Amino acid sequence: MYIEKAFRAKNDLWRYLVGGLLAFLSSQLGAIPLVVAVILKSLSEGRDLMDIQDQSKIMTILDSNLTLFLMLLSFAFGMAALYLVIRYLHKQRFTDATTSRKKVDWNRIFFAFGLVGVITVSMTVLDYYINPDDYVINFQLKPFLILLIIAVILIPIQTSFEEYLFRGYLMQGIGIHARNRWVPLVITSVIFGGLHFFNPEVGKMGNIIMIYYIGTGFFLGIMTLMDEGLELALGYHAGNNLFAALLVTADWTVFQTPSILKDITENPSAGMSILFPVFVIYPILLGIMSRKYKWSNWKEKLFGKVKNPIPVSSAPAVDDTFHDKLDA
Repeated sequence: MYIEKAFRAKNDLWRYLVGGLLAFLSSQLGAIPLVVAVILKSLSEGRDLMDIQDQSKIMTILDSNLTLFLMLLSFAFGMAALYLVIRYLHKQRFTDATTSRKKVDWNRIFFAFGLVGVITVSMTVLDYYINPDDYVINFQLKPFLILLIIAVILIPIQTSFEEYLFRGYLMQGIGIHARNRWVPLVITSVIFGGLHFFNPEVGKMGNIIMIYYIGTGFFLGIMTLMDEGLELALGYHAGNNLFAALLVTADWTVFQTPSILKDITENPSAGMSILFPVFVIYPILLGIMSRKYKWSNWKEKLFGKVKNPIPVSSAPAVDDTFHDKLDA
């Protein structure tokens, strides 16, 4: 069982509080190069430094690819810190923070990545032909190739940091202390969605878009609990962000990139773009994955209790024999 893997690690509550704080602060420290670059560029051009408080304006101060690179760099700092926290503060094998299986199932990662890729490309092409006036061709070969390199390398790091932090580290930590599954699902999903509140999309489309962000958190959390591992969530999140960055940009999105298309809609409607994925696409995807991976016992996996499978006194937290017993 995935959450129960944390019982084999050093799992005191204070470790999760300190570790989560360290990972978050590291990601914030990783944003310093972006802030410094924006300030220096603003000063050289005589800009008002107050502009850097507006995230949508920050994206226009530097070259869009440079801005994207520096934004994503902060997640690399966070991911490195989280890895160190898991391995050395908790003495936990990184595989145990990833999956209940004995090794990471890369086929699951690639399946989810490909699935969301097909859906994203299909829906983008369909919307382009239905509403051609909402888009302009934004493609330029050289900037796009640079974008492609940055996105392929750094977006999976960004999404992996978020998945390991929320659906991995916090899901396990809250789960073993709450001793159930629904509490970590709710808490991590709401926090995950809430951290998107300051995205420029919220200002453009209104607070209703939080339904999408929080709903996505629940979708990824349910996927993780039902599949007993992060693999599907890792693949889905990486594919979703990568294809979105490459296909469509807009002046009001958090990632403004030299993508293939640019959405020029003045007043984008949040209704269908939010409700359709959350209440139609996500249930269908969960159904597809459930059928493929033969998920069962939904009630127990989403709402059941979390129990320590082996008494704490049976073996040291990092003893290999203890690991093998739990895997069995």
